[in-house]
Amino acid sequence: MAIDLKKGGKINLQKEKPGINKITVGLGWDVNDGASPFPFDCDASVFILGENGKLLADEFFVFYNNLKSPDGAVVHNGDNRTGAGDGDDETINIELSKLNPQATQIVFAITIDKAEERKQDFGMIRNSFARVYNADTGEALCQYLLEEKFSDANALIIGRFYKSGSEWIFEAFDLAYSDGLGGLVEYYQ
Repeated sequence: MAIDLKKGGKINLQKEKPGINKITVGLGWDVNDGASPFPFDCDASVFILGENGKLLADEFFVFYNNLKSPDGAVVHNGDNRTGAGDGDDETINIELSKLNPQATQIVFAITIDKAEERKQDFGMIRNSFARVYNADTGEALCQYLLEEKFSDANALIIGRFYKSGSEWIFEAFDLAYSDGLGGLVEYYQ
């Protein structure tokens, strides 16, 4: 059974599942009924960072227009333009053994495409979550359901992996931004 994390909660992947190498992170959300006359298109993105907290290179920003990191370790499984249905809306596969050795963090974000133009924000969204799975077995390791509404925010950092020695820790947290995907990219460059 998956561990339910609260904001700030952590799980050490190697201690929970010794030898784990392939991980899937699923991100999901639901749009409130009648929230907007326009369709919502939320997007998952991944920032692979070095010790300085910045992207290793621009190509280490993985999203709907760059589905794979240059080392082949992080693969985005494609853009879900509606978020309809149960379960994960977008998934990212990570193979730890392939990660560039300079990578010390993997940050996960959800943003709303055309949020300003459509006057959409995360206050119109419910059930935003992140789940971490063993990619080989499908076993859920942990999950994090956001409890805040984040009105006026159109970009959320929903969690991260960070390296502690040779071990990878998943930390559940949320940081809200109002500058969209472009603002996050600028922050991490």
